[in-house]
Amino acid sequence: MSSRICDSIKSQIASGIYLPGANLPASRALAEELGVSRSTVTVAFEQLAAEGYIETSQGKRPWVRHGLQTSPPARKPQSKIAPELSDFAKRLQALAPPERLKGLKADFRAGDISGVDFPAATWRKVMTRALQITPRALKYDDPLGSLELRKALRAYMWRSRGIRCDEQQIVVVNGSQQGIDLCARVFLNTGESVVVEDPGYILARNGFEAIGATILPLPVDQDGMQTSLLKGIQAKLAYITPSHQYPLGGILPIGRRQELLNWATQTGAYVVEDDYDGEFRYDTKPTETLHSLDTAGRVIYLGTMSKTLSPELRLGYLVVPHELTPVFAVAKRLTDRHSALLQQRALQLFIEGGGLERHIRRARRSNAQRRARLLAALDHAFGDMVEVVGDAAGLHVALWLREVDAAQEGEVVARAGQAGLGLYGITPFYSSHDHRKTNRDAGLVMGYAALSHREIALGVKLLQNVLDSDIK
Repeated sequence: MSSRICDSIKSQIASGIYLPGANLPASRALAEELGVSRSTVTVAFEQLAAEGYIETSQGKRPWVRHGLQTSPPARKPQSKIAPELSDFAKRLQALAPPERLKGLKADFRAGDISGVDFPAATWRKVMTRALQITPRALKYDDPLGSLELRKALRAYMWRSRGIRCDEQQIVVVNGSQQGIDLCARVFLNTGESVVVEDPGYILARNGFEAIGATILPLPVDQDGMQTSLLKGIQAKLAYITPSHQYPLGGILPIGRRQELLNWATQTGAYVVEDDYDGEFRYDTKPTETLHSLDTAGRVIYLGTMSKTLSPELRLGYLVVPHELTPVFAVAKRLTDRHSALLQQRALQLFIEGGGLERHIRRARRSNAQRRARLLAALDHAFGDMVEVVGDAAGLHVALWLREVDAAQEGEVVARAGQAGLGLYGITPFYSSHDHRKTNRDAGLVMGYAALSHREIALGVKLLQNVLDSDIK
């Protein structure tokens, strides 16, 4: 057995797995891993040392001798036969995300939030408590999510967003994107129609496109989706961000909400309400949800902890009508069995102890200050050369550059990147160039929740420098 261990380590050294100077496993650890006696491993190490492959020293792990020549394993030639991909995979190839720039001095990427705001000390405590109540038997759980967390979410949604439901209607998901994906898979066959906002959330549109759905884009104005255009449209599903339209920031008025709900009731469609940052409203209290107005059971509510707490947790939740709970449970189970239980327990404790609502109040104040800093900086730098929209709520604004043509939007973004500034054009949020023509100004989507006041000031200054160049 010692000779087999010796030969195996020689092979790993020769192939570059263990490079010169790298430590080998300790004899005790390797013996336990291989299920042999420690003396068997010791004999192998002695043979390797005698042949000059490794060096040993009392109290230290053996290491590969310095100066020993090794070579990485030869790469196998790639097959020239094109893989037979599914239609789903072929559609995915057209949806590759743009590469994210690194080393930026300021990044106005919407969706990021500040690590400074995260309640690390409190979260550490609830994680410790969650570990302490880990059951003796580690089992797979309900695909809908931890019952205790769903009860805590039910109470939280009633207090914060006016949503009445019971825990059997709640599905805990890995962030809002999985919630969108589950809705797409449950409701839509290839070729069937889904109504989306235009411009709208790119990853939602991509999710529907990936399963082969037909996208029906409805134009957005300063008040959100133009629901009057729904007349005569037949679709299985509609996706909307009524509390803070993404990306233009409009808040859907009550008349349009009623119009949307009437359309859904009459046509039998379901409406996915993405309330991604609905807790953040600065001029008054948060608007009521579409779900709270729904009396016919046509709205599926989608909430997330990514904007209120941290996108790293990958926790969100759906509220579905009772009759849809079984199919969503099976869909979630087939996707990943259930969301991570340790994080679910920690979130449950966090909510029950009042930590989530205290954190949101603090984050709302901090983000209101960041928002005010950004608006003041933009006004000072550009005055009426720009128009800011969607600033009454949420964690981003849309910025129209009145003196820059839409055709130059890409150039502004590229030059900003070269200057160390992360900017994001508004054009990709539109479903087509025809719809983009409704506004001929270049536009930017600017998230501010992850930035310090200094970074906001620096970012606006860098933007000013970019626009003061020969982009006219």
